[in-house]
Amino acid sequence: MSTIRVTDEVKERLRDLKRDDESFNDLLDRLSRSEKDVEAIAESIPSVDEKEIEQMDEARERLNESLEDRR
Repeated sequence: MSTIRVTDEVKERLRDLKRDDESFNDLLDRLSRSEKDVEAIAESIPSVDEKEIEQMDEARERLNESLEDRR
């Protein structure tokens, strides 16, 4: 078992994130695993080139216009 020193401000923020049924250890474990999971997911996503981004933007704009017309 180790001790980790944090400021009162950080402890309050952690307390806000902590679920009712978990300890601070459980919280830190969950948060540290979540970050690794997000990194793993991000690495598995294929890169998108500028042309694909432009196509997605245009499709989003058309969708937004269509939704506005329906109002």
